Amino acid sequence: MRAEAQNTADQISKSLELLAQRLDVDTAPYRLEEFNARVEDPNLWDNPDAAQKLMRERQSLVDAIDTYEGIKQELADNVELIELGEMEGDEEVIKEAEVALKSLAATAAQKELEALLNGEADSNDTFLEINSGAGGTESCDWASMLARMYVRWAEKKGYKVDLQAESAGEEAGIKSATYKIEGHNAYGWLKSESGVHRLVRISPFDSAAKRHTSFTSVKVYPVVDDNIEIEVNPSDIRIDTYRSSGAGGQHVNTTDSAVRITHHPTGIVVTSSEKSQHQNRDIAMKALKSRLYQMELDKRSALVNEAHENAGDAGWGNQIRSYVLQPYQMVKDLRTNYETSDTKGVLDGDLDGLMGATLALAVAGKSRAEAQGD
Repeated sequence: MRAEAQNTADQISKSLELLAQRLDVDTAPYRLEEFNARVEDPNLWDNPDAAQKLMRERQSLVDAIDTYEGIKQELADNVELIELGEMEGDEEVIKEAEVALKSLAATAAQKELEALLNGEADSNDTFLEINSGAGGTESCDWASMLARMYVRWAEKKGYKVDLQAESAGEEAGIKSATYKIEGHNAYGWLKSESGVHRLVRISPFDSAAKRHTSFTSVKVYPVVDDNIEIEVNPSDIRIDTYRSSGAGGQHVNTTDSAVRITHHPTGIVVTSSEKSQHQNRDIAMKALKSRLYQMELDKRSALVNEAHENAGDAGWGNQIRSYVLQPYQMVKDLRTNYETSDTKGVLDGDLDGLMGATLALAVAGKSRAEAQGD
């Protein structure tokens, strides 16, 4: 095969090796047989929750096996077509197969990343909390840029995005915002975004056109489902109601329905400002339980914690990523050293490369290139 086609085939083979490792391909058929036997148990649905969990686990295994076998077969088919085309001097067949290989390589790389999303809560929906740092209007504007970036990313994934609470900046942007993002693996993808994000640019709010540095904090924690038990002692929390504020307009909440819950042992504060006070209590309590669960996950995740601690202080937290718009264009993740000059694409929600590099680091303790043996 030509050098370019051979390189593409080698990339796919490396992705297949990692997929096989995550799947444990040698034992997968036997595990599927066990699932099938349990599914045929006539008493399975006596416990609907357990049955649904079993069916989800079985389907996840089926999908993983089908993905691995499908990529493996498509790789073999296209390599064979190229070899036949070369033997017969059929340039058209060769080109078609090479195009198919490039498309397959992109699919394999994406599936490789998705295979890393097998943590305890990776498949859950997620809360995304954004808080502007010191710096007034400049930081509030940066917070709104980050909010837009994550909403764009979620929409491209086909996820549902609900704004749970928002506090507007005095002149522009937002002081804070909390979103609930619903979709398969939403938490798994976004969990690596927790930390401080640094922006360097010529400020649109500075008449002298000087370069400014701004910091905004992002926190991500999983939505706790009914299968995860989190107990909250009523004596450990304080529930306050207050008048919700907004930017004005017909949808402004004019009653004292917003809810703030403070958890005294941890200092965690969560809010919700929907129209119904009862709904807000429910939303805020779920958010609190999710935060407490995230704290427990962090304790178990020594590698991720170490990566955050080693990132150093920036502004008022651990800086994980820099977005430089002036004097050059560069987004760089300080944990993985992954960087891109496509700042516009990143701010428009093209985050999979950055997320994928951090995900591979968190799972394997090394970069994706190192994990592949490059």
